[in-house]
Amino acid sequence: MADTQHHDTPRLFVAGPLFAGAQIAASEAQAHYLVHVMRRSAGDLLRIFDGASGEWLARILTSRRGATLAVEAQIRPQADEPDIWLAFAPLKRDATDLVVQKATELGVSAMLPVFTERCTAGRINLERAQAIAREAAEQCERLSVPEVRAPERLEKLLADWPPSRRLAVAVERSAPGAFPHEAGALLVGPEGGFSPHELDVMRGSSFICPVSLGPRVLRAETAAIVGLALLQGRTWSI
Repeated sequence: MADTQHHDTPRLFVAGPLFAGAQIAASEAQAHYLVHVMRRSAGDLLRIFDGASGEWLARILTSRRGATLAVEAQIRPQADEPDIWLAFAPLKRDATDLVVQKATELGVSAMLPVFTERCTAGRINLERAQAIAREAAEQCERLSVPEVRAPERLEKLLADWPPSRRLAVAVERSAPGAFPHEAGALLVGPEGGFSPHELDVMRGSSFICPVSLGPRVLRAETAAIVGLALLQGRTWSI
């Protein structure tokens, strides 16, 4: 559960390990956020986490080089989180940003951008996506930041896919298909959907389970959010 006593205290992801007495150097951007956005100063408290050591209270120290964070006490131990992956076709920038943000809030452990035949975006700003995931993790109070992997073609993604991880594929205009309980990942295509060739290739993969998200054709970013909610509802509490 989230710490309610300090819910108004700023929260930052930092490089660990974290332990009582440790001193963590805040990045230039983090120091700016604390001092100029949150109006915090030396002696004020904040919450920090590193994805492995739980959540800790720290006190702001100052130096000529910026802010240093003095770690004081753990307020939440590290806990297990859902191991769910999201593979998705990159969209226009705002839509991709939304997918990354909401997937983080919904607890995915890894995001895998994948280029398909009908993908309208030719690239993804990986550094920006990682920053959005980090900020979303700070905001939603999860104890880890999901991995955002380098993009790859659909063919390579499927060729390298671990067969033991069932992959639910959202296929529009398909017959209703329930999410399997053992599914550990979701694949959402581009706005134009998967090509007939891509659908044929996926039908030949034993680890793939086509699923329907309902009778309507959803926007790709909506499909990612709905699909993750349905997938998590069968395995974990969101």
